[in-house]
Amino acid sequence: MPHPQLWPAWIGAILGFVLIAWLSWLLARNWDQAPPTSRWRFAIALGLFEALYWLNVYAWLVEPNMLVVRRVEIVSQHWRGAPITIAALGDTHVSSPHVDVARMGRIVQRVNKLHPDLVVLLGDYAGSHEPEAQRRGIEQSEVLGGIATFAMLRAPLGVVGVIGNHDSWYGRQFVARAMEEAGIAALWNRNVIIRRAGGAFAIAGLADEDTGDPDFSRALDGAGGLDTLVISHSPDPFAEMPTGPALMLAAHSHCGQVTIPFLGRPILPIRRKQYACHRVDEKGRVMYVTAGIGTSILPVRFLNPPEIVLVTVRGARASASSPSSHTNATKR
Repeated sequence: MPHPQLWPAWIGAILGFVLIAWLSWLLARNWDQAPPTSRWRFAIALGLFEALYWLNVYAWLVEPNMLVVRRVEIVSQHWRGAPITIAALGDTHVSSPHVDVARMGRIVQRVNKLHPDLVVLLGDYAGSHEPEAQRRGIEQSEVLGGIATFAMLRAPLGVVGVIGNHDSWYGRQFVARAMEEAGIAALWNRNVIIRRAGGAFAIAGLADEDTGDPDFSRALDGAGGLDTLVISHSPDPFAEMPTGPALMLAAHSHCGQVTIPFLGRPILPIRRKQYACHRVDEKGRVMYVTAGIGTSILPVRFLNPPEIVLVTVRGARASASSPSSHTNATKR
């Protein structure tokens, strides 16, 4: 059964299709009798209406259910150890339209088939805005069940995550406990050190900017001298990131959810609009912002499909023949 927020879209899709069929029949029936100017104007108007109709169907019902695997390579002067491949997931928003526990199970399986060394989760695992106490039991089960699916993630170096603003609104303690029960380190201005044969490295996780106070000093404390990755729900703290980490990974923006050709992204829930989507280079530092999985506010996506980002980070000395990064995406 469709999510309650999607019923207007489904009703509109059905009624719109019936209206287009009826208008097309009316045009065909009266084509020979109508004056040429009138019938061509009617045909053009009908064509524009039908194009708008199909664009809406695509944005509300098709693209939000797609899944893209976006492969990215980052070559960094600040990475000295062996290359590492990281699968990044953000903004799953379970219990919102288009994302339920069953879909999360399929997404987890897709991540596992990519065989990443490490998985990072970038926050907003809960959909909607209400705290846990105001949710129905079935919705609470969906949110926590979605987080529980992360226990099925398979990566030799483990799974690490941060907390997003929707998670804090739901109840930071509930979400953090569910993550820990799933075997995931939930970072909030702290880091974990991962030791491997290719060289130890640190993952520093920031507090959410909307509901906390991101602090690089605390998050990086004890990580000096190690290869370092930073994970954050919001991309906005990147402006204060010190030189040293090889890469920051973030989510939250959804890449605007909707991109209008020639006009850009009309809605971006971040302060620094230049951090809207995908790779950002600034003052010798690098960040990658994922479009995420779910939706917020309106259950639509257009030219910003849900994505898993598979990032390979390697040192510049080991990649002298590849001085820049490249990106490609495949659909599923």
